[in-house]
Amino acid sequence: MRKAAVHLLDIALIFIMNAFLLNLPIAISTISSLIIYLGIYSFRVYDTQTMKSYTESLIKTTVGTLISFILILILYFFLNKYFNRYFFLYNLLFTIIILPILHKIEYKIYEKSMPVKNYLVIGKQEEIGHIMQEISEKTLHKIRFTQYINPNPTTLDKIIKQNGQTTSHIIHGIVITDPELEKSVKPQIQNYKEEGMDIEYLPNMAEKYLNRIPIEVAQKFKEYYEVIFNNVTEHPSKRFLDIIISSIALAILSPVILILSIIILIEDGKPVVYKQQRIGLKEEKFTMHKFRSMKNRTDQNEVKFATDEQDRILKIGKIIRPIRLDEILQFYDILIGKMSFVGPRPEQIQLVEEYNELIPFYWARHKLKPGLTGWAQIMYKYSASLEETKMKLSYDLYYIKNRDIFLDLNIIIKTIEAVFWRRGAV
Repeated sequence: MRKAAVHLLDIALIFIMNAFLLNLPIAISTISSLIIYLGIYSFRVYDTQTMKSYTESLIKTTVGTLISFILILILYFFLNKYFNRYFFLYNLLFTIIILPILHKIEYKIYEKSMPVKNYLVIGKQEEIGHIMQEISEKTLHKIRFTQYINPNPTTLDKIIKQNGQTTSHIIHGIVITDPELEKSVKPQIQNYKEEGMDIEYLPNMAEKYLNRIPIEVAQKFKEYYEVIFNNVTEHPSKRFLDIIISSIALAILSPVILILSIIILIEDGKPVVYKQQRIGLKEEKFTMHKFRSMKNRTDQNEVKFATDEQDRILKIGKIIRPIRLDEILQFYDILIGKMSFVGPRPEQIQLVEEYNELIPFYWARHKLKPGLTGWAQIMYKYSASLEETKMKLSYDLYYIKNRDIFLDLNIIIKTIEAVFWRRGAV
């Protein structure tokens, strides 16, 4: 199963139903089919784990389709004469009945037909073995790492020859996980590449299958990543998008802001707004705003993780925190240019000072403006320890390196999913 084929098949089937069953014009069928596809795509319907579970696939397909209908309603408002009156019903029934079954079948085909690829690893298992295991698990063990070596030219040739004698041990490729160990066998690796053997580097493989840059990988390829992160800059178009989004959001949410202000004031008095100094772009300090969702305490300067203060949450806080309504005042911070809609979450000053000392590449997350939502927020939970912070940073580093308008849109849409299923820590 090739993911691209699955995506194209779904779009084609939705288009065929709209164009031929509902007799919609070709242009309307094309646009509406793409919107429905983007709706279900944004809810990770095409993730391998989702396709594996019929129930999860059904739920996410249903929600994604309904979300897409919101956008199509705008099109329907202006062009309703071109739409069939059964458009929404037929498309909903089609996507929730056909697609989950189709994806389950496709997953079964993938599981049985996808060939196993064996890789020889140039590197030390004790250093990067856990990352290779994670990659193998993400590919349902269709990628296997059979041997870890610290080779010289003679031993590398010998290992390749020996492992090619039986089908079960054929080496399909080599993974470079340590640039220093690669140096002594670079000519041999170039020869294998010219002969058609798959030569992979750990950064590319980790980013492709894990959607993050593990700190261990960044350290191993330090020179490569330092060049990338030191050349990161904010794009002017992103500021324009931030102004548009924050202005619209503040206008739409103004009644909600007023209501929440009154409720918090009645429940626990002033202040309604919680202000805290955070670290932003270029490690400059700024004041971040959010609705106060916890009871007042005297030790305001003491740094604590949110998971350590569950006993202080207000009644209204128990409602607004899971759906992130306490964060909506940060649209003001976005409007004035201190934050962006998408980016690494701003951290407390004391924690930044500590993490800069303890975590390699932590400085890189301040090359961009902090965000209201981000890749780490939708992919990982609240971090309540140093190790969890390292894991969350690995997702931030992936975003900083691979950011573009498509990834930003993906994050924005998946933030909706995070609110629905209370995933991550947006």
